[in-house]
Amino acid sequence: MADTLAVEQGVAVSASDEELGHDPHLTNTGVSNEKLGMWMFLASECLLFGGLISTYLLYKDKLRNYAGFENVRVSHLGHQIYDIPFTSVSSFVLLMSSLTMVLAHSALTRNELRRSRIWLMATALLGATFISGQVYEFTAFYREGLGYTTNIFSSSFYTLTGFHGVHVTVGILMLLSLFVQSMRGRLTEAHAEKVEIVGLYWHFVDVVWVVIFAVVYLIP
Repeated sequence: MADTLAVEQGVAVSASDEELGHDPHLTNTGVSNEKLGMWMFLASECLLFGGLISTYLLYKDKLRNYAGFENVRVSHLGHQIYDIPFTSVSSFVLLMSSLTMVLAHSALTRNELRRSRIWLMATALLGATFISGQVYEFTAFYREGLGYTTNIFSSSFYTLTGFHGVHVTVGILMLLSLFVQSMRGRLTEAHAEKVEIVGLYWHFVDVVWVVIFAVVYLIP
């Protein structure tokens, strides 16, 4: 009898919450569990990238020791090995994808499903363009003699930039997943927060790249 009464009271409370418009997925902070989980994940990623960037800064001077490696020409010392204009264009493409990500979320909140799909695909394509540029850059560096195991600088460089590239690739897969869900009618205005959460991740990798680009390519 007591158990039955407790269940009925629980149902009554749930019903009253729904009538009042309370979201059962919200935490005490007013943020949903899913969004809070993403923020916590991004916080841990800040620590990870902070460690990778610190490691790179510690070993970047090792670039001047190329002369000790027979397979690397001395003419490629310092920042001469970087193609700054090419990487700048690639970085601009990635930053523009943040704009298309915002447009995708904005379109979905207005229930403009077709436009939302267009912007989601545009974001994925811009991200894929950035990754293609990174693959080309890595290939060019390797042909110049800068391999992953050339020295400790090259290892830290490839680890930092490559790890970021993996994050971008994961983001592209998430975007394609959203696009497929939208095509199947499973991504509507009611699921706008799902796109917002993916957008948080995407904006994070964009901001991280701004820091990496400045540290690796611009600071001598």
